[in-house]
Amino acid sequence: MQEEQQPEAAADPMSSSEAPEDGPKETSSVSQNISDADAFKILLEMKMKKRQKIPTLPSTVTELDTEDGSKVYVVGTAHFSDSSKKDVVKTIQEVQPDVVVVELCQYRVSMLKMDEKTLLKEAKEINLEKLQQAIKQNGVMSGLMQMLLLKVSAHITEQLGMAPGGEFREAFKEASKVPFCKFHLGDRPIPVTFKRAIAALSFWQKVKLAWGLCFLSDPISKDDVEKCKQKDLLEQMMAEMIGEFPDLHRTIVSERDIYLTYMLKQAAKQIELPRASETEPRQYIPSVVVGVVGMGHVPGIEKNWNSDLNIQEIMSLKRHCYCHPCPISLLTCWVMLEDRACSKRKGTVKGEKKVNSWISKLIMRK
Repeated sequence: MQEEQQPEAAADPMSSSEAPEDGPKETSSVSQNISDADAFKILLEMKMKKRQKIPTLPSTVTELDTEDGSKVYVVGTAHFSDSSKKDVVKTIQEVQPDVVVVELCQYRVSMLKMDEKTLLKEAKEINLEKLQQAIKQNGVMSGLMQMLLLKVSAHITEQLGMAPGGEFREAFKEASKVPFCKFHLGDRPIPVTFKRAIAALSFWQKVKLAWGLCFLSDPISKDDVEKCKQKDLLEQMMAEMIGEFPDLHRTIVSERDIYLTYMLKQAAKQIELPRASETEPRQYIPSVVVGVVGMGHVPGIEKNWNSDLNIQEIMSLKRHCYCHPCPISLLTCWVMLEDRACSKRKGTVKGEKKVNSWISKLIMRK
C-alpha cells in the first residue's frame, strides 16, 4: 500500500494560526508585516528552545535514529496503565516532537474519546444487530472475534476501573499543546489484522482461542498491568504465545511490528522549512518523532528499524480470508458451550486458565 493511501493523520491538533483571544492586541500591526515564513521560523525557534537537548526520559522509552539525523522516541506502554500515561506526557513535554505516532488505526480512532462508561455500555449492548453489522463488515469469523474482544476489554475495564488506550488520549492532548505537531495513526487497519489472523489459524486453533475469549474470568490487578511493561516478562509471554499460536503471533504481533516501524520511519522524514520565495533554496531539518506503542511491539520495532520494509505483503487479503464457518464447526462450538454450561464445574478446564491468562496479558500490552 502506498504511503498516500494510509491515514497518516487523525488530526492536526494545533494550527500555527491559533492564538489566545485575550492576547496582547498591540502586536497585531507588527504581525501583519511578518511573512508566513518568518512567523514559522519565530515559532519554530521558540519550540526549539523549549525542546531539551538532553531530555530526561522514562525507562520505558527507546531512542532510535534515522540516516538523515531525525530522532524517534518510542514509548513502550501497557494499555491499562496510569504510569504509562505519565510516561507519554513526560516524553512529549521533554522532546517537543514534530510528529506523534500512536498504535491506532482509523477504525479505532474513537478510542481517543472513549471512557470507562462508554466502553462498558458498548460491551453490555452487544445485540444481534451489532453482531450482524460486525459480520457484514469483517466476515463471519472476524466479526465474531471482534465482538469477543470487546467483551474481554470490558472485563479488564471493569476489573481495573479504567478504559484501554489512556496513553493514546494523553498523547493526543499533549500533541495539541506543541506548535506544529502532527498526530499520525500508525497501526495497520484492524479489519486486515483480523482477517489475516483468522485465516492463519486452523479450525481447532480458532475454537481454542474463541473458547478462551468466551470464558475469560481471571482476576486482573494493576500490579499485573505494570508487570506487562517489564521486558523480561514480555519475553516469557512472547514465548508462551508463540508456543500456543505461532501463526497468530506472526499476524497480530510480528506483522504489525513491521507496519508500525514503517509508519514511524515515514513520520521521521526531514522537515522542509518554508521559503519566502520560489527562488530561495530548499532547506530541511531533522524531525523529532514520539511513537506510543504497546511494550510488546518495541523489540520488533528495534529489530526492523534498519531494514528495508515492504508492507505490500502484510496488507494483502487472500480469498480464504472471507470464508464462512462450516455447519460442523458451528455445531462443535455449540456442543462445547453447552457442555460447559451443564457441567457447572468450579475452576477451569485443562489448558483454559493458561489461555485466559495469556489473552488478558496480550490485550493489556498490545
